[in-house]
Amino acid sequence: MDFQNLVGNEKIKQELQKAIRENKIVNSYLWVGTKGIGKSAFAKAFAKRLLCQTGEENCTCNSCVKFASANHPDFLTIQPDGKGIKIEQIRAMQEKVYEKPILGERKVYIIEDAETMRSEAQNCLLKTLEEPPSYAVIILLTSNESALLLTIKSRCLKIPFEKIPDEILQNYLLQNGFSKVTEEMLRLYDGSIGKALELREKQEEYDGMVTIVGQLEHASQLDYIKQTEIFSKNKEDIQELLAYLIVLLYQKMKEDLRYRKVIEIVEQAKIRLNRNANFDMTIDQMLLKMWEEMNEKHHRS
Repeated sequence: MDFQNLVGNEKIKQELQKAIRENKIVNSYLWVGTKGIGKSAFAKAFAKRLLCQTGEENCTCNSCVKFASANHPDFLTIQPDGKGIKIEQIRAMQEKVYEKPILGERKVYIIEDAETMRSEAQNCLLKTLEEPPSYAVIILLTSNESALLLTIKSRCLKIPFEKIPDEILQNYLLQNGFSKVTEEMLRLYDGSIGKALELREKQEEYDGMVTIVGQLEHASQLDYIKQTEIFSKNKEDIQELLAYLIVLLYQKMKEDLRYRKVIEIVEQAKIRLNRNANFDMTIDQMLLKMWEEMNEKHHRS
């Protein structure tokens, strides 16, 4: 991964390249932004250049070759083990961080999903952030900085990442295997390549949401309620499916204000499910109310 291949956040890319050229590198960074927005790709490109022995793009020096093969002795990425990053992972990193670099003048550590560190892991990391070795660069990536201790944040240079603009995101996706990228899809992707790639794997389910909206004014009540199956098969992704359903309904609301009430019905279902309400009952009631709202002349006659 090189800077030239990164998508979006051009200003940050330029600032990082300038910092490398002028050798103005700090020991601790905190990169904040929506999950899947590209923070990890930026961090790896930054790390590769920091460790590079020539400073050139598309370099084939010993360091860059080892980096590309995920076999660099002076680079480490820490990811959640299960639901979060454990204190043992931070302690293992600390043992390595105080060992001198092997290939060059720096060592780089990336901590992904840093917000998943529990307080004991954060306090353990704090010891290193307070007195880091001069050659170490530690980059924390997070989509929820409020979950990090103030003492952690105060010792890092914060870099806020912005969502990728729709036009840039659309062009990237169409050039990388997406057959179509609609306005509704872009609203759901929310400026995140990672989210777009994740949702592409569930295209059938999202097409099902299009069907549900399309049949709302045409299907019989019985046939409409039968569509609970698509939700029951995807319970783990229910919040994302309902979010997409709302996006589609907003488009319909531009032409028919009755859809405003339908949106409220779906939003209420989202809230109830977040509060652990009975899944099947909540979905059944949601679909019934949606149908009744858009077929008023039938159910009130």
